[in-house]
Amino acid sequence: MPVVSMPTVGAPDGPTTAPPPPPPIPGVAQSPAADALGRVFTTLPVVLRVTCGLAGAAAALAVRSEPVDQTLLLVVVGVLTAWSGWFARVGGRHGLTPALIAVDVALTVGACLLIPRLVAAEVLPGEVSWVAILASTTVIVAQLALRPRWAVPAGLLVTGAYAYGAHLAGNDAEAVAHATTLVVQTASGTALAVVLRRSSRRADLAFAERQRVARDALVARAAREAERRHNRDLHDTALSTLTMVGLGAVRSGSASLRDRAASDLLAFSAAGASAEPPSVSPAAGAPAGGRPAPLDVRLREVAARFPDLPVIVETTGDPPTTTGRPAGPPVRHDPTAADRQAGGSAAADGPTEADGPAGGVRVPAVVAEAIAESAAAALANVQRHAPGATAWLRLTGIAGTVVVEVVDDGPGFDPARVPGHRYGLRESIGGRMAAAGGRATVDSAPGRGARIILEWPDAG
Repeated sequence: MPVVSMPTVGAPDGPTTAPPPPPPIPGVAQSPAADALGRVFTTLPVVLRVTCGLAGAAAALAVRSEPVDQTLLLVVVGVLTAWSGWFARVGGRHGLTPALIAVDVALTVGACLLIPRLVAAEVLPGEVSWVAILASTTVIVAQLALRPRWAVPAGLLVTGAYAYGAHLAGNDAEAVAHATTLVVQTASGTALAVVLRRSSRRADLAFAERQRVARDALVARAAREAERRHNRDLHDTALSTLTMVGLGAVRSGSASLRDRAASDLLAFSAAGASAEPPSVSPAAGAPAGGRPAPLDVRLREVAARFPDLPVIVETTGDPPTTTGRPAGPPVRHDPTAADRQAGGSAAADGPTEADGPAGGVRVPAVVAEAIAESAAAALANVQRHAPGATAWLRLTGIAGTVVVEVVDDGPGFDPARVPGHRYGLRESIGGRMAAAGGRATVDSAPGRGARIILEWPDAG
């Protein structure tokens, strides 16, 4: 007997109304590269200012020979040390604002102009004095914290102040040497900052494009799923009822036809008023949410929808019950019973891991709905294409998997010869189960009846 697994297919081509794009995901940075660079360009200058400020203070107090004005030196060192602490506190909390950098540059320029009274003559040459270290630190901090239109003038201002201060101290060689170093530091710092900022912008643009593509894919997927749900509902309600009337499976004017028509109208009304159903995670193969629902109760409700079809309902732990009209000839045996006893089906009889405390099987509500509606579609196929047949609706579970079988003793069919445009098996059963993280398998052959196996892995 050939077995075919139901394929998962996309929605038919055609215009759809897509929902609006979802808002940015909470907790996900929209400019991660720029944010990370901003943290680096804040943390690094703060660390430089504090470490170089403390090192410079120690160096300044270590050599206080002539012509150093010791009183002025103590005042300047105290002010600069206090400023380093304040710079770190404010910059760490609120970022490096232009006003903060302007004060830093002004204090450094003042110290440079006082080189003749703050730096001993023997330590001034060689660009190793504490004021030289202070000037280099300020230039680097300015290049990282400010945009080039402000950073470059700030660096040149410090450079000019240092050169003039060294000239006043009588050491033009030091003035030229360290001024050159400060110009190089200004240029290289600006170039580095510009390259890093441009790279971060490009990275953020690529990230934003990736997010846009991901959002568009989610929207398109949601639109396709909505269209498939709509088509399934249409197939399982109005189209199914009209088909049964056309084939004579339901008598015109009968009570069952009126009940089906009323049920179809209620289904359309509920579909129009309800929100989107709970989402399904394909990776996990299980619904994202939903309260547990008794699957055996839902299956009995499904069987009760078909008053003209004899359905024998078998659930774990409960005796079989028969719904629908009594069959004219005696009810035949389940045509697949021998196969099951020989191990031909995954749904073996007997207690299983999926059994509830009282023999019931509880699954998330969205899964119960998918299995029940897939079983209803299978029973509708029996009523349409196998008049006079008896159906079995069996619920079992084994090895952590919930299994529902819909079996009939009708003429059977060849699953490989079902046209691709037929929507019942492909979407109303296979597509619906796939959307819930399960699968559907068709087992049938001409003259052997049919069996639809619905399986869902019980992740709990």
